[in-house]
Amino acid sequence: MENKPIKRSAEIMPLSREHHFSLLFSWKILQGLKNGVALSRIVDYAAHFWENNLRLHFEQEEVVLFNRFPDDGLVRRALGEHRAMRELFEALSKEKGAGQDCRRQLEDLAQLIKSHVRMEERELFPVLEQRLSGKALKQAAVVLHDMRDTPLNDDYADEFWNTKNE
Repeated sequence: MENKPIKRSAEIMPLSREHHFSLLFSWKILQGLKNGVALSRIVDYAAHFWENNLRLHFEQEEVVLFNRFPDDGLVRRALGEHRAMRELFEALSKEKGAGQDCRRQLEDLAQLIKSHVRMEERELFPVLEQRLSGKALKQAAVVLHDMRDTPLNDDYADEFWNTKNE
């Protein structure tokens, strides 16, 4: 069975584009772990990605889309996953790559992001696009643009994911 590209409304396409970066983020973490990179380097990248990309992305989804449907089961699931990821980022920032649980937390974060993005793209966004009127989608596009006026850019200098066995 062939996976067909998911069609997304132009109004919320910026969020879907950012999901691509989140999947790459997850892959980079797992590559770094597989290659034996110092956990502190991976944690530094995670903190950078959170602060420069994902924190605002979560805020955009929550303000622009999720707040409109607080009783929806998929929305509640997405919000719970956002909360779990925030907690993992916070735990990682406290340990700075030195804690015993750091490797597991990085693995958990990478897997959660992967499954979360897939759920949003395949299940939640299609439902929300159907439920939002054309006017509401246009309003969403304006707010998304106002919240992030430049596209997400993951230009982290330390490409640890290309490093083998430190």
